[in-house]
Amino acid sequence: MSEKYYNEIIELIKEKEANHQVREYQDNYEILKTNWEIGKLLIDAQGGAERAKYGDNLIKKWGEKLSREFGSAYKKSQLFNMRQFYLCFPKFRSVSGILTWTHYRYLLPIKDENERNYYINQVILNNLSVRELINEIKSKSFERLSYADKENIKLINDDNYSLTLSDMLKDPIIIKSDKKANEIEEKALHKLLINMLESKFLELGVGFALLGHEYKIKIDNKTYKIDLLFFNVKLNSYIVVEIKTREYNIKDKGQIEFYMEYIDRNIKEKSNNKTEGILIVKKKNKYVVEYISNKNLYITTYKIEN
Repeated sequence: MSEKYYNEIIELIKEKEANHQVREYQDNYEILKTNWEIGKLLIDAQGGAERAKYGDNLIKKWGEKLSREFGSAYKKSQLFNMRQFYLCFPKFRSVSGILTWTHYRYLLPIKDENERNYYINQVILNNLSVRELINEIKSKSFERLSYADKENIKLINDDNYSLTLSDMLKDPIIIKSDKKANEIEEKALHKLLINMLESKFLELGVGFALLGHEYKIKIDNKTYKIDLLFFNVKLNSYIVVEIKTREYNIKDKGQIEFYMEYIDRNIKEKSNNKTEGILIVKKKNKYVVEYISNKNLYITTYKIEN
């Protein structure tokens, strides 16, 4: 009975390999679709998803035969990946053609669906290469998210998906430097953080356009400087960013809200959403932060790594 499925796999591979010989470039969508269909046939041959783990010997046997005939792309480890690919994405419409098969191979070991969805979204939003995706996973980007709810991360191509600033923020924000934080004077450290965040705002998400660092605003002949002022095209709102080289202080909330209110009254257009704020501190007091009710204000931390 299982030989029927094996023969169907043979036909799928022959069709794909024939197309590959005609075209120098194999369409990524076709690769994903073929590998997904092979994964489905493997599950069917093993008696369904619940019994699939008991059919490993079948995959080993077929992997030896297929790799001899069609090459290492169909060895047993690749067949295991294809089976897992189908198990992770039982509906092919949830597979994004923006990601390559290599992207997906690095995502398949991630068991948590929310974590996997997060990294898929990052590839789509930031056009991440495979190497960049690997770096995101190694840096535990998902674990550093400041999500209020990590249990319901939808794929970006989901009809109900909507991007928010909290979806972008990580805690802590990792900043690379040749020096350790305690080796830099506080004033110099503040400047360093501004410059690094200006050039590496991918750590905070996508769609950010820098309007200025130490952005000057004047009120009653007194000049104030906003550390970083961005406009986010995805959120259609201004983003005020303030950086503190010390632990969070309750006065910081009043300062950044003052800047947010100024932007709303004097710079924001009617078509823009309300200004949002990000306060980046060395350390935050979770007991104080719990009492912050402003839904447009986010507090996160930074961490300097050598």
